[in-house]
Amino acid sequence: MKKFIFTLVLGITLWSCGGGGGGDTPPPPPPPVNKAPTTPTLVYPTNNLLCINNVLDFNWNAATDPEGDAITYQVQVATDANFTQIVHTVTETSTVRTLSLEKGIAYYWRVKATDSKNLSSSYSSTNQFYTEGNGVSNYLPFSPVLVSPTLNTTETGTTTTLQWTASDVDTSDVLTYDVYFDMVNPPVAIASSNLTTNTLDVSLTASTTYYWKVVVKDDKGGQTIGQIWSFVTD
Repeated sequence: MKKFIFTLVLGITLWSCGGGGGGDTPPPPPPPVNKAPTTPTLVYPTNNLLCINNVLDFNWNAATDPEGDAITYQVQVATDANFTQIVHTVTETSTVRTLSLEKGIAYYWRVKATDSKNLSSSYSSTNQFYTEGNGVSNYLPFSPVLVSPTLNTTETGTTTTLQWTASDVDTSDVLTYDVYFDMVNPPVAIASSNLTTNTLDVSLTASTTYYWKVVVKDDKGGQTIGQIWSFVTD
């Protein structure tokens, strides 16, 4: 009798461990990772363009989305290269948008693409252009564009070279530069004036934050004050 009970218990134990021979259902695969659309490229207005009209058709090349999601575009137009003075921010599903602007002003524009899951590309490169004014005989230079040191970077060593680019719709104008370089913001010390090149070597002190800006001047008395850039030293 004892032998029979032992055999019965052993059989029940083996059956429980086997679980009836069934396996667990595998977990579903993870959802695909959403990727941002490609960055649009600008078509018109082209860079450094003098626009006769102030009602313009802004046009750009379409972006593509890796998952085939629907794409919308955000168009920004500003009066400064850093887009702190934005005059238009519009959303468009096509690749063209008509906007009305003031006359006689330098503008900057860019576009980014956003998919239906709200993931955006980076902004396109920036194009600058001018709208022709009434009776304007001289157009101001465009704002200078930073080359180096890159914004908020850390510089090593005791010297560095400040570098920027600038342009003017009046291509025959001769441009010169006043460079302000200081340890206070905004910078007030003039490191060099009436420069004819777009670089300037400066001396540095360790563990210091420097601020600098460039004033672009043409030979007809027009000038444009650039934004303030900064970097630190280690």
